[in-house]
Amino acid sequence: MLRIDGLAYRIGGRTLFDGATMTVPSGHKVGLVGRNGAGKSTLFRLITGEVEPDAGTVGLTRGARIGCVAQEAPGGAQSLLDTVLAADGERAALLAEADTPKDTTRLAEVHERLAGIEAHSAPARAAAILAGLGFDEAAQGRPCGELSGGWRMRVALARALFGRADLLLLDEPTNHLDLEATLWLEAHLARRPGTVIVISHERTLLNQAVGSIVHLDDGRLTLYSGGYDRFERTRIEALRHQSAMKARQLAERKRIQAFVDRFRAKATKARQAQSRLKMLARMEPIASVVEEKTVTFDFPEPEYLAPPLVALDGVAAGYSPGKEVLADLNLRIDMDDRIALLGANGNGKSTLVKIIAGRLQPLGGKVVRSRKLSCGYFAQHQAEELEPLGTPFTHVNKRFAEATREGLPEARVRAHLGRFGFAQDRANVRVSGLSGGEKARLLFAMMCVGAPHLILLDEPTNHLDVDAREALVQAINAYPGAVILVSHDAHLIDLVCDRLWLVAEGTCQPFDGSLDDYRQSLLDQRRVERRSGAGNGDGRRRARQARAAARAETAQLRRAAHDAEARMADLQKQKESIESELADPKVYAGLADELTERHVRLAEVTAGLAAAETAWIEAHEALEDAKLSG
Repeated sequence: MLRIDGLAYRIGGRTLFDGATMTVPSGHKVGLVGRNGAGKSTLFRLITGEVEPDAGTVGLTRGARIGCVAQEAPGGAQSLLDTVLAADGERAALLAEADTPKDTTRLAEVHERLAGIEAHSAPARAAAILAGLGFDEAAQGRPCGELSGGWRMRVALARALFGRADLLLLDEPTNHLDLEATLWLEAHLARRPGTVIVISHERTLLNQAVGSIVHLDDGRLTLYSGGYDRFERTRIEALRHQSAMKARQLAERKRIQAFVDRFRAKATKARQAQSRLKMLARMEPIASVVEEKTVTFDFPEPEYLAPPLVALDGVAAGYSPGKEVLADLNLRIDMDDRIALLGANGNGKSTLVKIIAGRLQPLGGKVVRSRKLSCGYFAQHQAEELEPLGTPFTHVNKRFAEATREGLPEARVRAHLGRFGFAQDRANVRVSGLSGGEKARLLFAMMCVGAPHLILLDEPTNHLDVDAREALVQAINAYPGAVILVSHDAHLIDLVCDRLWLVAEGTCQPFDGSLDDYRQSLLDQRRVERRSGAGNGDGRRRARQARAAARAETAQLRRAAHDAEARMADLQKQKESIESELADPKVYAGLADELTERHVRLAEVTAGLAAAETAWIEAHEALEDAKLSG
């Protein structure tokens, strides 16, 4: 399908590709990864012919159709469904021709071709794609021009997915999606026929939807079989091997050079010394393994506040009286909470975040906040509010001045910026010259001025590459305050959140289950809707009732599994603590009764740990049985 051979391309004096080679067979699905700025999007432009390479070739199967998401979102009075259907230009042209009087032979050819491309099923396929991306039946009939930019980009993605491209190129397709649409896209790409190359930093998508990874690094393209996790393991092992080879070569060069230095002046050894000098000259140097500079995040530690930080009692939220977005909110947030908000875009997640942050006053009910509470709020749209001519230093310095009324010494401001990867040179670069990832890190730095007790993160990963996302995971897990997270990145939610709140049907309730349970509930919902008539209101109600009944049946088992897991973690810590004490020689010089007591306690904890593990296994086995029987 696609063959790249000896590709070279330079832009602005910078080499993006240098002898890059890659082959993608027909029908394969490939994830294209690499650091921000490595040239991934430029490679797509080279494949589509938008730009020409300086050297090498980019070859496609003759007649292959390339599909990609249009950079300009669709608009106008045409409905969403008709806009997506129009993406199949051949179908539209054939239908128009079928309505025009033609000779019978040509008319027969047109209808035969329409049948061949299954034109009759196109509206249903287009509707299914739109539904998967979050547009219900009513929304699909609305004009595109009524939608906001983010929703219109979803329509652009739907057009690309609907088109019958032989090679589909997707550049960060999840950036405008919520978690629900992202989970649908993963499943859709995995079963979609045809060849797909997707640029993404979503680890879950790269594990679920593609069969191989192409890594763009140092101007070269390297193909790895399997998903992202396998690629990461393989690359780490290769780097370790390369590092070991480099160390062995340096040791050998040192040994040869020592021989030369010792014997080159002796006539009897001169020939051997010269021979070894030639050996050194011929020895091909192994590239040094220099770890690429990795971005770090370091959220400052806030002072401890007694719980609750925030409590909502019968709160109603909205933007004008009588037009509530959310109602009957009875929620509580404590210092150690890690909460992810689930629910489709438009259900009120951002409204709830604004209520918690104090940026929106409730229409009813009561919100109680700790007197000293400080909140940090991150949202991607804030990047548009940054002053283009300002620098990271001026922005953070201004924020400190607002927070303290006096500001801070320059050294302390720069030290704060350093916590978010802004060294001296980057701290003085104008915002207009920063990458999307750097702007996101600047927003993190501004958010953390004053060491907030609660941070609210609304899609924090959109412009972060995989390594930066892992650094964010570590920073959140090390942060001792509370976290409220809205994200389409399932991997991030899995690693940092231990509680899930579902925003749906005009309110927010704790979701009794894991993210896998939520994913399964979405699949069950779509299955019920398909059986009951393409997602009508009754079908959705029955789906919700079915999910609620299923959760109720397994709630006790999930609680048992959760309790057993928590007990395992506590007993494991106790076990490690006792074993550490027993490893200290000083304990054996003490009283014999104390030593015996430690051994008895260790035996009790070990037995309790084994019992907790058994209970955990039994609960999960029962859950699996319940899923299979359901």
